[in-house]
Amino acid sequence: MKAASPTILLIPGWENSGPDHWQTHFERGIPNCVRVEQRDWYTPRCTDWVETIEDFVRRYERNVILVSHSCGSVAVAHWAARNFGAVKAAMIVGPTDVEQSNIPPALQNFAPLPLQPFGSPVVVVASRTDPWVSFERAAYFARNWGAEIIDAGPIGHINTASGHGPWPEGERILSSLVHSAHPNAVAPLMSGVPK
Repeated sequence: MKAASPTILLIPGWENSGPDHWQTHFERGIPNCVRVEQRDWYTPRCTDWVETIEDFVRRYERNVILVSHSCGSVAVAHWAARNFGAVKAAMIVGPTDVEQSNIPPALQNFAPLPLQPFGSPVVVVASRTDPWVSFERAAYFARNWGAEIIDAGPIGHINTASGHGPWPEGERILSSLVHSAHPNAVAPLMSGVPK
């Protein structure tokens, strides 16, 4: 008997993910995707974002996979450091380096970035040309988090501006993560994605 599929919690970054962002495509195309809605997308407080993530995780009884982007990934790292308890897995995409000198003032309260292991299977997807995190820093984060690092190549910040509306490679990474974390689950992903 197959177990219930985990809920995919989408955790956008600063200013939310717009209508053509890959997270929005995931939300539209994957039946059990749920966006974590923050109270304030424009002047975020790290502690508020972390509490909201925990509220959503508890709502789905921890049978979740976190899929975060940018500053949302930093919020997930803070969430994991608070030892709230394991989830099935996490996919961290383009984690903003909130300790770099050009970080916008609105995001400075997310520093320093926690480096504790997550305690769940994690993949970090990082670009070679992301203006908000160098590949080397993303790999350093991944090592400390106990995560696998996936080199996405020179593809910018992996957002709408870099051409990542539909993102088939991201769907494949998520599909693999779902099946490695919960092999008996009903496949949750878009019908066009190889299982």
